[in-house]
Amino acid sequence: MTHEVVNRVAELSGQLAATAEETERIGKLSDESVKLIRRAGVMRMLQPTDFGGYAAHPRDFAEAVMAVARHCGSTGWVCGVGGVHPWEMALMDRRLQTEVWGANPDTWIASPYAAQGVATPADGGYTLRGRWNFSSGTDHCEWIFLGALLGDAEGTPIMPPTVLHVVLPRKDYTIVDDSWDVIGLQGTGSKDVIVDGAFIPAYRTIEAEAVAAGENAAERAGRTETVYKLPFWAMFPLGITSAVIGIAEGALAAHLDYQRDRVTAMGTRIKDDPYVLSAISEAAADIAASRTQLLDGVSRLYDKAEAGETITFEDRSLVRRNQVRCAWRAVSAVDQIFARSGGNAVRRQNIMQRFWRDAHVGLQHAIHTPGSLYHSTALTIMGLEPEGPLRAMI
Repeated sequence: MTHEVVNRVAELSGQLAATAEETERIGKLSDESVKLIRRAGVMRMLQPTDFGGYAAHPRDFAEAVMAVARHCGSTGWVCGVGGVHPWEMALMDRRLQTEVWGANPDTWIASPYAAQGVATPADGGYTLRGRWNFSSGTDHCEWIFLGALLGDAEGTPIMPPTVLHVVLPRKDYTIVDDSWDVIGLQGTGSKDVIVDGAFIPAYRTIEAEAVAAGENAAERAGRTETVYKLPFWAMFPLGITSAVIGIAEGALAAHLDYQRDRVTAMGTRIKDDPYVLSAISEAAADIAASRTQLLDGVSRLYDKAEAGETITFEDRSLVRRNQVRCAWRAVSAVDQIFARSGGNAVRRQNIMQRFWRDAHVGLQHAIHTPGSLYHSTALTIMGLEPEGPLRAMI
């Protein structure tokens, strides 16, 4: 059964598509885009029910993100990234959850998680300094998750490194307005943020390792819903790759609309060109395969958690490998159809070029880097044990 939020996104699809041009032009989600996403409830899908959310199956969340990205890639991207933050917030101290959502369950939370700052121990917490890139949707958020290296008393990162996820209110960080000048996903407004000595109470922090495996974090937080027992490195990539696949689906739909009645300069009707039609079918199959494989992966992990089984490193590794491959396969399919769309496809008024640019920029995210991940997973399925950096982000 399709989730009610996915159905609402489908009902609002025409309006979402109509906001895409303005969202790209102003370099952040338009007010109308934000209003539509709030109305649909996408950002509350992984939010706990005691704070106005759905605690939904992650498959339903992914389908909602795809449904948004199919009409506006930037809005889908912000939903995919920002929509995971309520999931981690559910694993934090209840005092923090009340601060964030107590007055308004529709409060949005930004990130990034990259450890680009240092948290220095202070009485009752930490002081934080650093500059972070890629804070998607940050203009519309009142709180932020940031990754930080734990420092010593002098502010030097300790070794071996310990990564914290810390949470700050909007008053404690600065958004750098001119820091998002890019060729795709322009409307995400993924700007830099700066923190210069803000104090963070200890209850607004959590060790990154504590949420990596999932189950223990849920138990510590008193969360019994299955979704909160899943690994961070399955949930966070899910939102991002869902956006990329949704963008690919949007590109395919735009391509079909464009090619249906197109006649080439040589007078050939595309519907009579077997080579282009073959490419369309291959691309459509690859995009569909990416959707199916992504949803299957997170569903398998959910089923294991639901049954009370341990999600192993191998389980996580295989799902991450497939998630990365889904993104690359989908974007490759977009390349195949875009290359057969003729010169007019690159004109600004043709929405295909926006989907094409958005898809490629989405693929640039670190979560889609295949090298070391593929290396690690190959060792795992050989029965060997990856060590050190080869276990990163899995």
